[in-house]
Formats: sequence, structure tokens, C-alpha cells
Amino acid sequence: MKLLVVGGGGREHAIIRSLKKNPAVTDIYALPGNGGIASDAVCVPIPATDIENIAAFAVENQVDYAVVAPDDPLVLGCVDALEAKGIPCFGPRANAAIIEGSKVFAKNLMKKYRIPTAAYEVFDNMDAALRYLDAAPIPTVIKADGLALGKGVIIAQTREEAKDAVKSMMADKIFGASGDHIVIEEFLTGPEVSVLAFTDGKVVKPMVSSMDHKRAGDNDTGLNTGGMGTVAPNPYYTEEVAKQCMEEIFLPTIAAMNAEGRTFRGCLYFGLMLTPQGPKVIEYNCRFGDPETQVVLPLLESDLLTIMRACTNGTLADTEVKFSSKHACCVILASQGYPTAYKKGYEITMTPEAREATFVAGAKLEDGKLLTSGGRVTGTTAVADSLEAAIREAYRLSDGVKFENAYRRSDIGRRALQAGK
Repeated sequence: MKLLVVGGGGREHAIIRSLKKNPAVTDIYALPGNGGIASDAVCVPIPATDIENIAAFAVENQVDYAVVAPDDPLVLGCVDALEAKGIPCFGPRANAAIIEGSKVFAKNLMKKYRIPTAAYEVFDNMDAALRYLDAAPIPTVIKADGLALGKGVIIAQTREEAKDAVKSMMADKIFGASGDHIVIEEFLTGPEVSVLAFTDGKVVKPMVSSMDHKRAGDNDTGLNTGGMGTVAPNPYYTEEVAKQCMEEIFLPTIAAMNAEGRTFRGCLYFGLMLTPQGPKVIEYNCRFGDPETQVVLPLLESDLLTIMRACTNGTLADTEVKFSSKHACCVILASQGYPTAYKKGYEITMTPEAREATFVAGAKLEDGKLLTSGGRVTGTTAVADSLEAAIREAYRLSDGVKFENAYRRSDIGRRALQAGK
């Protein structure tokens, strides 16, 4: 089988490594891929948002199945365009990807179908939003409506911070048109859990839970990033909580999307907060999380391609989705200065052992050398019988990845270990 994977980050590298395990796979094209992915797939320099050329390439190269991994092409209708050319895909169509593409849509969906989430108000007028903040409970959360590279959320600790966030989104347009509408929502407390779930629009089969580390610095300090590391499973996500989430959140969300004529097929990501009042949805993503994918897929024991095709074909109920009972930890190496300004172009070297355990996110190949080209550069994942052992091994393997200007958090998994005690 010839496969096409749209995207070019660590998530896509993890997906490609898993897909390669299926003996029926003969070729994998990554569009655009990156310098590290090039060792596992044929990278084609077509941007992930160039929908027309992606579809044309798939037809010309007789691709049998496509996986659209990032949010932008999904929201732009990449799956729709590929399916129109007769190419089956993993991923939701544009009318279902709106669950991530518009936070206003997602919040209104949850309110309408009584899916537990934070209380909120929607604004498209800056003055009205600022007046609301005069009396709103603080801290509060300000969210840009549209996609913003995972950074369109500001947690404001003071009224002044909240008003500055509104002005930066709505007047200064720091997230472009994504800030034309904003959501101001209640600040929730409790442990956060990421749950990625396979669905064919009828059945939901959750993957192993994970815990992300969003802040740039140790002890959850510094700016929000795309994620500095992950562990799986998340110790806060007990069997009892999982059952409650299935009944009150997962299945009701799929039913709500069906009722709206927006059947969701693919990977639906649930960002959850386990509040004192029970689990609540912080956000939905219409795709695999990054870097959560880098700890979740190494624990998958069933065949990924078989599961993906079952999601497309509506046969997920009859398909095995089995995960290991072991633990995984992923440590991200980033360029110093990320998520703001950072230098690029430094050579990356890896020991053979580290290379096998590392997914590459921000790198390019130049004259046979792998050079840094992004903020998050690599993710190194280890699987072990205990969380403690997985964390220790992930850091040991991460020591084998070197480039100038590299930095990493030193406390990935610490909160999870404390939770288990």
C-alpha cells in the first residue's frame, strides 16, 4: 500500500513510525515532512495547507490511503478534497473539524448538548468584552476563536492582564482573524488530562491517557508552548474517571456532532480538567495531539493502519484497539528562546540508540546534515514497566541528542510521580 501523511512535525514522525509496522505498507510520502522524517518516509516539499497540490500529488502517485494529521489542513478541508478524488482518508471533514477550528462553535455545542465545560461568554465587540471583565471573576481565561498554533489561550491572573489579553487579540490582532471573536471563560482548577480517541462516528475507542507539560520552564513556569514533554498513562485518569468521561463527555460529543450533521471520523482529542465537580472539557482538538502522540503511539500494541481504516470505513466496533500496560515518557529538546525568538541552523547529532527513540519535529536536511529549523526540535520517548523507569530512560536517551542552543525541562513526569504516591 502507498500511504500519504500530511504534516511535518514530531507527531507525524510518530504516526509514520507506527504505520511502517504494517507489512502491507510499501511507500509512505510525507507532505512536507522534515529532515528527520526523511529517514522513514519520502518527503515532498508541498506545504500541509496547499490542499490543491496535496490532492493532485495523491492522484498522480496513486496513493491508497491518506492520513491528514495537523489542524490547519483539516479545517481547510484537506480530507474533503482527497475524498473527492477517490482517496480514502483518516481525519474529519471540514464540517466536523470545526470542533477545533472554532472555540465558539465548540462551547456552544457543549452548552446545547449539556456536555460539562467551563461557564463562558462569547464576544465579537471589544468594548463589550472589556465591560464584562469589570465584574468577571478573576482569574479568568481568554481564548481566540480560531486556530492559533495552540497558543491562542491566555490565563489572566488579574483584571488588567485580562483586559490586555482582550486588546491584544481583538485590537492588535496577535492571532490575526482568529481573534475576531473571543471566548471569556471560567477558570477551572484540578489535574489536566489529555485523552485521544479513535472514532468512526459511532463508536469511541479511547487511547491511553497522557499528561502534557505546556510551560516552557521547570515547575510549570514561563510561557505556554506547544508542549515540552508528556507521560502516559496519566495517574489521575482512573478507571472510574474514564467510565464517567465516556458516559458524560465522549459519547455525548459524538452524538452531538451527528445531530448537527457533522459526523466526526478520525482522532478526537479531549483536553479535560478533573475539577472538584467532576471532569469538564477544556478544549477539543480534531486530530492527534503533539507531543501526546509521541508517548501514546509507542504504547499501541494493535496495528495503527488497521484502526485508522476502520475509522474511515465505519467498522471500529469490530477492530481491536489494544495498548500496553507499560508507561511512557517523552522529553522535548527545544531551541533556546522558544516559544518566542530563537536561532536556527545548528547541526543535530544523535547516538544510534537515541535516534531509534527520537521523533524529529523541527529539523531540515542540508548537505547530508540534520540542522535545527524550529522551536521544538526533537522528542525522545522511552517505554518501561514503571513511570519512574520510563522518565529516567527518556532523559538518558535524550542525553544522546546534541545541538547547540538546546534546552529541555528537567522535571517532565514529576507531577505524575507525586500523584501516584
